[in-house]
Amino acid sequence: MPIPLPSDILHGLRFGDLDVAACSRLGAGPRLRTENQDNLLLVDHDGNAVWLHGQVPVRRRLPGWPRGHARLAVLDGMGGHGHGREAAEAVVAGLLAMPPCTEVAALAQRLDTLHGDLQRHFADARFDDGPRPGTTLTMLELPAGADALLYHVGDSRLYEITRARVAPLTIDHVPATALAMAGQLQDAHWWQQVHGEHRPQVSQAFILGNAFADPMRLQDPLFELTPLRLPAWLAHLPDRRALRLVPGASYLLATDGLWSCSDPYGWASQWPQLLAGRADAATMLAALLAAYNAHPAAFFYPDNVSAILLRSPDGGARDETALPLA
Repeated sequence: MPIPLPSDILHGLRFGDLDVAACSRLGAGPRLRTENQDNLLLVDHDGNAVWLHGQVPVRRRLPGWPRGHARLAVLDGMGGHGHGREAAEAVVAGLLAMPPCTEVAALAQRLDTLHGDLQRHFADARFDDGPRPGTTLTMLELPAGADALLYHVGDSRLYEITRARVAPLTIDHVPATALAMAGQLQDAHWWQQVHGEHRPQVSQAFILGNAFADPMRLQDPLFELTPLRLPAWLAHLPDRRALRLVPGASYLLATDGLWSCSDPYGWASQWPQLLAGRADAATMLAALLAAYNAHPAAFFYPDNVSAILLRSPDGGARDETALPLA
């Protein structure tokens, strides 16, 4: 059984005006998985980094990290392919070694290179108990004084949450999205299948490769979902882009265990109300997790849950970071 995340693991991390909280856990309810194959990474403005290794939180300072730059990421190792935890850990190790990026193109190039390097690494490992491992990766690079940079692979998500609404800012890399790009699935049906139902099947993952280019054959490169490849009603949500954080809004990076339930859309629609009036990001995330714990999925084997919540300032500056108890 993994050691629970200590409540003070993020104590003292500094993100300037952003208020940040995070968690990673086995799941909720009486039936828990035996292993947390999720991971997360937080690097603050001083280069202090927190992540998981062997399901245990680790913290150290990155030498030479430029002051004021931050990096946040969530990862969901693919347990069905075997070695999911190891795949997520390998990507985190690559992120720890990757220099800070200030442009989308540079971020994408470095991560695509890491993807190829890790494919070769796991091929050399010669796992004989299943397909090549994979992991999702949804991350925000936060250069000092500039817009955030988004990079996304898989079916973890980034949400923007305001008092009035919750909006996904990423597109799940799933078969329904492939059908939408081929013109075989329209707007309403795509939203229903992706956000209104629980369908744990991906068409692309970091290290694993993609089945977008050819649904009958897994290919090595990542298949970037660009505006030109996406239908018009999804073209504003490409995988790799600069993202301006709205003052006063909250942003949630999370793995799919957080919405693995019989009514994902209804559950997510409650988030603005759950977060409203909370004093800080830690309290907001704690409220979200309390509601999640109170109603565990009745018809699903609960998945691991990892989440990072950041709150963009709406006037008063904050410099607080805390981790809700797991």
